[in-house]
Amino acid sequence: MNKVIAEIIAGVIPQKMERNRWRGILRYGLFNAIRLVCRLKHDHSQPDCFLAVCAIAKDEGPYFKEWIDWHLSKGVEKFYIYDNGSTDGTKEILEPYIGAGTVEYTYFPGHRRQLAAYDDCIEKHRVDTRWIAFIDLDEFIVPVKDRTVPEFLGRFEDFPAVEINWLVYGSGGAKNKTPGTMMERFKCHSLPDHILNRHVKSIVNPRRVFTMTGCHEAARISGYAADSHGNPIKKNFREREPQQDVIRINHYAVRSYEEFLEKQARGRASGTQKTVASEYFARYDLNDIKED
Repeated sequence: MNKVIAEIIAGVIPQKMERNRWRGILRYGLFNAIRLVCRLKHDHSQPDCFLAVCAIAKDEGPYFKEWIDWHLSKGVEKFYIYDNGSTDGTKEILEPYIGAGTVEYTYFPGHRRQLAAYDDCIEKHRVDTRWIAFIDLDEFIVPVKDRTVPEFLGRFEDFPAVEINWLVYGSGGAKNKTPGTMMERFKCHSLPDHILNRHVKSIVNPRRVFTMTGCHEAARISGYAADSHGNPIKKNFREREPQQDVIRINHYAVRSYEEFLEKQARGRASGTQKTVASEYFARYDLNDIKED
């Protein structure tokens, strides 16, 4: 019921960014929101973890090691992994990380479960984690001006969330999956100012947001989110030019064509349908610039 009411009420708000925020607040529930604000006002406990990543994944087992190891090298301490009904041995692949306490694993099957996973993560880790990044297994956070992500986040203590732009990588003409990591295999990416790179993913302070409004933005308790330059955000991400000079998210949206078709067949944890596979591949297979 909260979701239905949220859509109706939020629909009359003209400004898109505020509309999305109120959609999240109303979906969370006004009474729940009031109780949360009161509770957090009196909670002065210190978080155990500075930076964690939350992701929901289905049959992404072969990609976990590179993705986790990369983010560990960039200062992530913990991973909250929601398994959306994998059948490829995902839990067994993650077992060494689970045993080490690096991964907290939750089996989370069902249709349209992405937002539910994000809600669960924020509620569970609202006070024990300082920052949580919400990204997918084909997305890698890449600090450009800083050595680590925590070093970057040190400048954002006053903000409830930071929004980081994509840099979309294409297949580089690869038809089939070959040995090697994604970052080794795919070196060609879009032009930085491509419209798709306006998309963002968020790193949020769970004490200062109610929930995520989708996979991109958070419903803030107070204040503005920041862009990667430290500016308060007052426009929806679709209305802003991309920023990749301080930090970015490498988005390996298609990988090889074989891997793309496999991913399409698995379906999406968000439950939303992408356009016809060939059209989506053509749109995201951007290979304008080749890295050294």
